[in-house]
Amino acid sequence: MKELLVTYYKGFAQKANWEQTLDEDFVFIMNDGEPLLGKQAYVKMCRNFCKSYQTMRVNQTIIEGDNAFVLGNYDWILPDGSTQSGNVAEIWKAENGLLKELKIYFHK
Repeated sequence: MKELLVTYYKGFAQKANWEQTLDEDFVFIMNDGEPLLGKQAYVKMCRNFCKSYQTMRVNQTIIEGDNAFVLGNYDWILPDGSTQSGNVAEIWKAENGLLKELKIYFHK
């Protein structure tokens, strides 16, 4: 799990080369909303999301077996061009050597 997360977040911060860490049946859930199903749907959504932040970094990681918690910090680009920093709680599940599920919670 640690290697998967290191590869994912290194690529996600650089906005490239993170997709190979995902299972084809990947599930993404944001703030307990409706799940987004499938790797390709998540990749498409992330390509748009990547335009909304300037930088991202991992502040904390807790791993237990195939489960992990990551506290990510993002510098979002606001419509007026300024930036605002915010934290996102990211809860992961892995299966068969790939990331299988991600639930995220934005700090409101």
